Amino acid sequence: MIEAINSFDFTILNFIRENIANPALDVIMTFFTYCGEWGLVWAVSIILCIIFPKTRKAGIAMAVSLLLTLLIGEIGIKHLVMRARPFTLNPDITLIIKAPSGYSFPSGHTASSFAAAVSLFIFHRRLGSAALVMATFIGLSRVYMYVHYPTDVLCAMVLGTLIAFVGAFIADKAYEAVRRRISRVKVSNDTEIIQKDERKDIS
Repeated sequence: MIEAINSFDFTILNFIRENIANPALDVIMTFFTYCGEWGLVWAVSIILCIIFPKTRKAGIAMAVSLLLTLLIGEIGIKHLVMRARPFTLNPDITLIIKAPSGYSFPSGHTASSFAAAVSLFIFHRRLGSAALVMATFIGLSRVYMYVHYPTDVLCAMVLGTLIAFVGAFIADKAYEAVRRRISRVKVSNDTEIIQKDERKDIS
């Protein structure tokens, strides 16, 4: 089973390298792969979303989803599966980016990108659609760069999507709980002010 998966993965990787890769795509895919480095593009998106009230809940959901992806994907699954990266098994390959460290499965770039993009899509379809396009290209770039197997990316897409729904649920409940708490405090303060004013009027 594992041999069949590896054969499938390397067939696609080598086909891309031998038939599709070219200098123009090298530049494009390098751009997308670095957009996903350390979740930078998503960190900036989170900050921007939280700044504006209409997208604040989405920003919180993205942040929660990225944290869950780090814990489950990077710290958990990667160290359980311990799959070697494809370029380490094919010495004939010359990478066009700095060789990443760590294990291959699942793709951290892809999982975090889909976790963030789907979280945004749940709350804002238009912004989320653009984010999903970005996430897809980031995932494809990891295969193009020969630093992840196609199955690393496909499974990471699924993982990131599932985590996004969990993150959105947690963020939604937490956001509403905090908002209700703030509303109760505001009502209580307003009531105290009114009562004080009434006592002043009586006296």
